[in-house]
Order: sequence, then structure tokens, then C-alpha cells
Amino acid sequence: MMKPAQVVKALSALAQPTRLALYRLLVARGPDGMAAGQVSEKLKVSPATLSFHFRTLSHAGLIESRQEGRFIYYAANYMVMNDMLAYLTENCCGGDPDACKPAR
Repeated sequence: MMKPAQVVKALSALAQPTRLALYRLLVARGPDGMAAGQVSEKLKVSPATLSFHFRTLSHAGLIESRQEGRFIYYAANYMVMNDMLAYLTENCCGGDPDACKPAR
């Protein structure tokens, strides 16, 4: 289970439109992630600016990177994401998870 300070750091990292879009893109992409250049093209953000956002999300533990040849790939850290969601919903609906289901 995440500690409150870790949750605050993760939520703070996501509290910026470009980083939120970047994170959602990586979550949707799956565990293989995306090359930094692909992310830059998809989000229409310069590589220098994107580097700052990658670093912020990485320091919060929300993303991971790996190098393959000349390319750096970034992927969502699903364990941290799930731990954060578990922390946020730990006492959801007074212990009645069925009451928390979204309406369709």
C-alpha cells in the first residue's frame, strides 16, 4: 500500500495537462510503451519539453523507461498506478464496492 506522501507526489505529477495526456497515452499503449519520439509526435510536444514531463512522471514512479538501441521507450508503471487507485478507493462506499460501480 502506498503512503500518503507517495500518493500526493503521484497526483501532483499528474496535475498538469501535458503530463496527464502523456500518462493516459502510455497507460493506453500497454506494457510495451512507446518510443519518446512517437510520444512527441502523438502529443505534438517538443522533445525538450517532453523530457521534462517524462522526468517528473518518472520521479513520481508513474512511468519507467528502457533503452533499445538509440531509442528510449517509456511505459506506465501499472503497479504504482494500481497501488495509487487502491489507496484512493480503500474505504470506498463504506466497504460496499457494488455501490461504487459507475452508472452506465
